[in-house]
Amino acid sequence: MQPLMRRLALATRWTLRSVQLAVFIFAGICAFELRFDFSIPVHYRPHLVAGICAWVAAKVLVFHLFRMDRGKWRYVSIPDLLRLAAANVAASALACVGLLAAGPPGFPRSLYLVDLLLCFILTGGVRVAVRVVAEFSMAQARSSRKRALIYGAGAAGVSLLREIHQNPALPYEVVGFVDDKTGAIGTMIQRARILGPGRALPDLVKAHAIETVLIAIPSATGAQMAAILKHCHDAGVSYKTVPGLAEVIESAGLGTQMRDVAVEDLLGRTPVRLDHDVIRSKIASTTVLVTGAAGSIGSELCRQIAPFRPGAIVAFDIAETALFHLEREMRLAFPGIPLYPEIGSIQNARRLADLFTRYRPSTVFHAAAYKHVPMMESHPFEAVENNVFGTLNLAAAAEHHGVSDFVMISSDKAVRPTNIMGATKRVAELLIHSMQNGTTKFVSVRFGNVLGSNGSVVPIFKSQIAAGGPVTVTHPEMRRYFMTIPEAVQLVLQASTMGRGGEIFVLDMGEPVKIVDLATNLILLSGLRPGNDIRIEFTGVRPGEKLYEELNVFDETTLATYHEKIKIFASNGVPENGMAPHLEVLRNVCHSRDVRRLVLELKELVPEYNPSSQLLQEALYATPDNGYWHPVEPVPTPVALASTADSNIAPRVRDVPARYRSS
Repeated sequence: MQPLMRRLALATRWTLRSVQLAVFIFAGICAFELRFDFSIPVHYRPHLVAGICAWVAAKVLVFHLFRMDRGKWRYVSIPDLLRLAAANVAASALACVGLLAAGPPGFPRSLYLVDLLLCFILTGGVRVAVRVVAEFSMAQARSSRKRALIYGAGAAGVSLLREIHQNPALPYEVVGFVDDKTGAIGTMIQRARILGPGRALPDLVKAHAIETVLIAIPSATGAQMAAILKHCHDAGVSYKTVPGLAEVIESAGLGTQMRDVAVEDLLGRTPVRLDHDVIRSKIASTTVLVTGAAGSIGSELCRQIAPFRPGAIVAFDIAETALFHLEREMRLAFPGIPLYPEIGSIQNARRLADLFTRYRPSTVFHAAAYKHVPMMESHPFEAVENNVFGTLNLAAAAEHHGVSDFVMISSDKAVRPTNIMGATKRVAELLIHSMQNGTTKFVSVRFGNVLGSNGSVVPIFKSQIAAGGPVTVTHPEMRRYFMTIPEAVQLVLQASTMGRGGEIFVLDMGEPVKIVDLATNLILLSGLRPGNDIRIEFTGVRPGEKLYEELNVFDETTLATYHEKIKIFASNGVPENGMAPHLEVLRNVCHSRDVRRLVLELKELVPEYNPSSQLLQEALYATPDNGYWHPVEPVPTPVALASTADSNIAPRVRDVPARYRSS
């Protein structure tokens, strides 16, 4: 097949050269005919022969050097014509030198200019003619194609129009442009007129029988994309978008990359810039442990760690089925990277000791946690046991086995927490901050909600839309920070290379998004009408939820890093008497299931913690029962633990470094 393609390419090239040669000869003859009014004197015929020989020889050489005998004439553009003009001038100059040096005497000087102009007009004209014929043929073939408008008359829009004209595989007939820059309305771009702004889209669709809109504004912000989406929906027309340059830099072009608009486009997030060399120097040829590896963040960590060629990835999670699917995916995508799926809980200190002894990881990414806010309000002790003492188990094991870097995934809910989940994550931050020992570098990375993660609103909204609604939103003013899972994980990897230990890195989350706007846009993306096809219902703020999330507290100092999307909150919130006494109290509280003491101790550790009304009611009405505290209201009774020594609430005292033991 390849020899055949080479022969065809060679045949096409010789065809182009033959056509050019004929043009050179024809231009020379025409120049003489015009100079002598179509009656060349006999004594000038030697001059004609000498001129054609000189011009043809010079032009064949120069056009070959300028590579004008290659390429596809059907794609000729303005830069090609400029190169063609330069080649003609150079060839005419070379021929002029040759004729002055060795040509017959009395050669008419006006012929140099006439031949130059004719040759440029003919060589350029034949190329333009080929393109016109090719585009006319494609236009005829497009008679059954979708009539489309391109939204955005910038560089991306013009590139898309050019590719649609040149690529017969794209099923669109571009009628014109839509652009919100009103000063450009009426302007022609490659035979396509800018018809009006986005708000006029409904009228333009009706007037021109438009079937689809191609959105060509890769740099649009989330708000701009939402407005464009609304215009398309109001016009009752389908739409697609083209990605940014980063997504197509190695592809065939914008046209082949057109896709449906996704909810990620509404965030307007810019691509992440990573220092790959620094990350590779940390990860390459080392063993990396990821806890919570089967979750949305943990699994993406595994996917993005693998390209940096680690020696091995240890994927640790308690979720058997999800871990099984992750192993299969990773073995297919990265067959050269050893991945070891390990089942277990971070609450089991003995299991962690076995894990560290067997694999000896040098870096730990700790993503395992209970994260569901309302559920943790109903299970506060489980949140403490997992998020606090599970983290202590893992950090103690990492310290004991000489791990180099320990990165904990934290949350924006740890800032002025109003729920158990946020309070436990803040305690975990303080815990690992207090464990700096000069050997293991402990850091935390805070960020907000990620689109598509387990438990995020987007999958819930999509399922509600698929079921016909209603879409449930807790409050009209509920706002959250959002970023995509890949972006969050990329920044976590970058943050893991920074700092000297004890820092809390906070990722740039952009602007907060109103949840009701997100629900509205998801309904629009589904091709439905909010309020008509799908209702939006407000259900009320759930226990422990805030209307607005925050990423820092007042007493924290913001420090810049060399990465524009990562900042440091250098907070020193560790109690003066250390963490050990408080951990011992929390351990006893979890054993006795004393809600009142739990709230008080969390307030002691995290003074800015503001417990939810649900938890305060439980603490207020709790009564002792056989040594355990239970709320009067009907709440599922926890199973009593046999004894602290036999439970996995926390590591056994002998497994905890001495400075964390109570006196």
